Amino acid sequence: MKALWNGKIVAESDKDKLIYIEGNWYFPPDSVRQEMLRKSDTPYTCPWKGVCQYFDVGGGDDWSKDNAWSYPHPKEGSVDIVKRDFANYVAFWRDVQVTE
Repeated sequence: MKALWNGKIVAESDKDKLIYIEGNWYFPPDSVRQEMLRKSDTPYTCPWKGVCQYFDVGGGDDWSKDNAWSYPHPKEGSVDIVKRDFANYVAFWRDVQVTE
């Protein structure tokens, strides 16, 4: 599967390595082009997954705000719910298209 932003591959991995949570595909950290992510200061805490880290997606002077996120330290018990450790996996939305 691929995550595409403005025609550029932000992440790419085999589908069986991704984790599907609440309608979103989460890519393994090593499949994401980290140079295309910039930490955002947007705060969010999911009641069951924990503290979220948002990222802007892009490069140079062109960035899409808060179009990716991850959970660096999932809340206790959340990994049991998902059945896999999703720490630092990255999900995308809005300006980033996820395709098979």
